[in-house]
Amino acid sequence: MKSTSLSLIAGTVALAAVTGFAALTAPGEAGAGETKAAARLPVERSSLLCPAPGLSDLAETTYTSFTPAAGSGGAAGAADLMPSVSTTADAGDDTTAEKDGKKEESKKADSDKPVVSLKKPGRPATAEASGSDAPALVGTATGELAPGWTTQQTTTVSAGATRGLLGVSCTGPDTNFWFPAASTAKSREDYVHLTNPDDTAAVADIELYGPDGSLKSDVGEGITVPARSSVPVLISTLTSEAADDVTVHVTTRTGRVGAVVRAAGDETGSDWLAASVDPTGTLVLPGIPADATDVRLVAFAPGEDDADLKVKLLGKNGAISPAGHEDLHIKSNMTAGVDLKDVTRGEAGSLLLTPAESGRATPVVAALRVVRGTGDKREVAYIPATGPVGAQATVADNRAKGSTLSLTAPGATGKVKVTASAGSEGGEQTVQTYTVKAGTTIAVTPPVPAGLKGSYALTIETESGGPVHAARTLSLPEDGIPMFTVQTLPDDGGTVEVPNAEQDLSVLDG
Repeated sequence: MKSTSLSLIAGTVALAAVTGFAALTAPGEAGAGETKAAARLPVERSSLLCPAPGLSDLAETTYTSFTPAAGSGGAAGAADLMPSVSTTADAGDDTTAEKDGKKEESKKADSDKPVVSLKKPGRPATAEASGSDAPALVGTATGELAPGWTTQQTTTVSAGATRGLLGVSCTGPDTNFWFPAASTAKSREDYVHLTNPDDTAAVADIELYGPDGSLKSDVGEGITVPARSSVPVLISTLTSEAADDVTVHVTTRTGRVGAVVRAAGDETGSDWLAASVDPTGTLVLPGIPADATDVRLVAFAPGEDDADLKVKLLGKNGAISPAGHEDLHIKSNMTAGVDLKDVTRGEAGSLLLTPAESGRATPVVAALRVVRGTGDKREVAYIPATGPVGAQATVADNRAKGSTLSLTAPGATGKVKVTASAGSEGGEQTVQTYTVKAGTTIAVTPPVPAGLKGSYALTIETESGGPVHAARTLSLPEDGIPMFTVQTLPDDGGTVEVPNAEQDLSVLDG
């Protein structure tokens, strides 16, 4: 084969590692009519977007960036999270930076230097920020740092309306997001944070759906998110209708954004609400703490059909149906909310939603609002429906104390390998294997690196069976308040399937 053919193949494989497009197969590598199995290759570029941490001067934020060491491969690369330019959305106009009828100029970032920079896989890098003016971050990882790159943003606010432990795994950019469990009630202050990673403006639409259907809004359309900027939108300003349970749907007309909701309540503090998995007929919501005092399920059926679901709690001994809430009916394009109260009854669990009628699966999105504590010592966190850990899933910013790993196998028994990385300031990785029986949830204290200093990351890999779904709870109690946050662990997309597409390249020879 001539060098021209080799160059084309190499270039196509590199493109596939980033985009998932098909690779070319050179003549003679497979027989006529023979189809080779698709290969999986590590991605060569990843993007992450972190929302602005908070609106409080008391906010203390830690960023933890990490790429698993195993299977990273590839050339040396970089993974940097840079400050974005923050802008303010005015719900009274169809632009995002209006004030007194004139466009307000975007604020410039204080520095062009990365807020957090990861130098090599296998060991976390951390950075800290204080106060209310910390910007949203826009990040890119390349080479060996791209596959499985993850960043955790953890913020502690000790007092005020936004009090709480707020945690979020920074998200990749996309064009479509669903957020059940938001609210436009007077007791809530929920913001949708939109962050644009690209060098051209993105235009987004925000739709709201309450218990009676679509909430009227003339100002949720055509929201401009300037290049490499972040826009927070207070959703209660998008409609005059107050509703306790609201589903937020974010789409883009042009460009792409990262989207996440910061939900704050007068009595239960605040946390980030990450997007639900895309609408599907069966949903898994893992990681309900054993001591949850109130659990509320919020679900939405975006299609033309109503949805009827069976509700199961998967605990350590198997599945049970919550008394009085064995079934859930969701009307088309209406948000349904169910108060499951202390459904776990002292035993950690996960929620499984399945079609009530076999063979009739109506696509649904869902999330849980989970409260720990009582009286004025309550704290809230959110658990969206999530996909399985798949080949590999990672969560950063685990501490020597306060981390709990929840693993659930809604179908067949599954076996997973859990790797605790080296510590950010010292310590060596350790590995442990867990078997999760079919229809159960186990909640364990994850392995801790030997000689740990600082924080560490957990990477979960499916070894057999499953699928297995996972969530990590981080608990940092303060002044008698059981502050906590929960992050789900779907497959990190660190590899992509590259199908073989045969093509005769002999015309390129010579």
